[in-house]
Amino acid sequence: MCGIAGIISVNPKAVSEERLKSMTDMIAHRGPDGDGQWISESGKVGLGHRRLSIIDLSHEADQPMHYLDRYTIVFNGEIYNYLELKDVLIRQGYTFRTTSDTEVLAALYHRDKEKCLQLLDGMFAFVIYDKQEQNIFCARDRFGEKPFFYNYVPGQHFIFGSEMKALWAAGVEKKVNNRMLYNYLQRGLLQDPGNAAETFYMHCSRLPHSHYIKIDLGSLTLEIKKYYDIEWRHTDSGISEQQAEQRFHELFYTSVSRRLRSDVPVGSSLSGGLDSSLVVATIDRLRGANDPEQKTFSAVFPGFHKDESRFMKMVIDRTSVDPYFVTPDDEGMIRDLERIAYHQEEPFGSASIYVQYKVMELAKAHNVTVLLDGQGADELLAGYHGYYYSFFKELRNTDKRIYKSEWASYVNMHQDNGVNGVISYSNKQRLAESLPFLIRPFRAIYNKTLRPQKYKNFFDEDFMQQNRKGEIAGGSDPRSLNEALYNSTYRNGGLQELLRYADRNSMAHSREVRLPFLSHELVDFLFTLPASFKMREGWTKWIMRKTFSEELPEGICWRKDKIGYEPPQKSWMENPDFVQKLSDARAKLVNEGVLHKNIIAKEIVAENANDSTHNTWRQLMAAQII
Repeated sequence: MCGIAGIISVNPKAVSEERLKSMTDMIAHRGPDGDGQWISESGKVGLGHRRLSIIDLSHEADQPMHYLDRYTIVFNGEIYNYLELKDVLIRQGYTFRTTSDTEVLAALYHRDKEKCLQLLDGMFAFVIYDKQEQNIFCARDRFGEKPFFYNYVPGQHFIFGSEMKALWAAGVEKKVNNRMLYNYLQRGLLQDPGNAAETFYMHCSRLPHSHYIKIDLGSLTLEIKKYYDIEWRHTDSGISEQQAEQRFHELFYTSVSRRLRSDVPVGSSLSGGLDSSLVVATIDRLRGANDPEQKTFSAVFPGFHKDESRFMKMVIDRTSVDPYFVTPDDEGMIRDLERIAYHQEEPFGSASIYVQYKVMELAKAHNVTVLLDGQGADELLAGYHGYYYSFFKELRNTDKRIYKSEWASYVNMHQDNGVNGVISYSNKQRLAESLPFLIRPFRAIYNKTLRPQKYKNFFDEDFMQQNRKGEIAGGSDPRSLNEALYNSTYRNGGLQELLRYADRNSMAHSREVRLPFLSHELVDFLFTLPASFKMREGWTKWIMRKTFSEELPEGICWRKDKIGYEPPQKSWMENPDFVQKLSDARAKLVNEGVLHKNIIAKEIVAENANDSTHNTWRQLMAAQII
């Protein structure tokens, strides 16, 4: 895990070691173990790197790394199947001087060029300079675990970095994207589903996940292409439950095994939920007799009704782990807010991100560099209760008999669920599903006329008029469960936001997070399974519960509620010092011409982590990025 940066320019005077070092210094937290800069013979290509040593701790594996006196690479991430790839390459005549995955990646690129991406099981963002062909190749992993930002002026320069602050260090202007800010404050949107490249700052673009860039150095023109997508429309209706369980088990264990490859200590995040518990239990089963105990890191909130300590204890009691705990609180959140915002760079959804930040800090305190985590399972296997809307919508349109049976099972199971109650359908929702052509015109009128009216005395009038034409269109309602999962997992949905949080929080403390559920082989397989394998008889994640029922404590495997890492955010926001921060945030947004002056006099209402009714948290976040 590392940080990368670079400058490609037609003007060699714009490419200097001093400028590159200012970029890598800005992201030193991503790689405290090494620092390197390199400039090509022509002076037009400069690459920089900050190293967090994970595999091959020797200086031989330092970057920028040169290969075959032709390629120079800077690489952030891990190629988990590098040993298998290396064996094949050696049989084909390739030789290696290091034991790193970086050198394997360079050799694979030499053999296959952009087609090498299809073979990688990993998380990555990398750049390769080809001296012979005089071009640059940049790529980002399939789901967006590792970040890549750039500033491009056609025919002049291409500046890139793992974080936007590296671009600003190179002299790129830091200017807020008011269109994104407007849409965030109005609707809470952290991304534009129609433009994955857009960020909250002008002059800073994001390379979308599962895309690569080719740059011709002669003309400094670039070409962006997608190399991967999920085939969510095609399900395997002939697979048996037993076959599905066997394949799931095999793929998951392979994924975890590969993600344990490391030359530094590896541990796990443990939240008490189904996903992280399975990761911990699987690592425990894979642990050899002479291997050290797995260290787990958790956040607990004694006395809070959503504290998950008792579920963590179920896993701890059943495995040979060495557990560590932290209790984040309001004072810490107040103290660390600006620092977290600095690392996140863009708004974040709730105080849950602070909880993750503290867990990573705890891991650092106990010298564990790599942590495995369960992120991705909810989006792949319908873990959130909101997916029931799409599930039942699909059943109503395909088999009303099964729909009635599944609905009855669902209501019977969750009618007493104090955390995730039974979903309810409004008349508007029912009409939208049955007669969507009637609803669309009313929705358009609302977005054009009524919504702006609602925010008339919320936004500064000039700010609203300048940005309302840039309102981001609402997404279409998914017609099936698989489509809903695809939207969340891949189509710039919630998963990309979670991956950004995890990357910045872990890197803030120079930790690496690995996610076994995001092996693309496992993802591709899970999307072939019918909806009934994911939701059944009121249960979410049906196939996962069935597959691993013998390996998990029963109280976790068959939990009905879904909590997530949720802190007591509302009580934190009621702290007088926090209220003052919120008041200061409003004043700043008014002074910057974003919010209407009337907002100053309005009551500040604290919100729970999953509640945005009063727009309070969004205002706090908006003030952090200005």
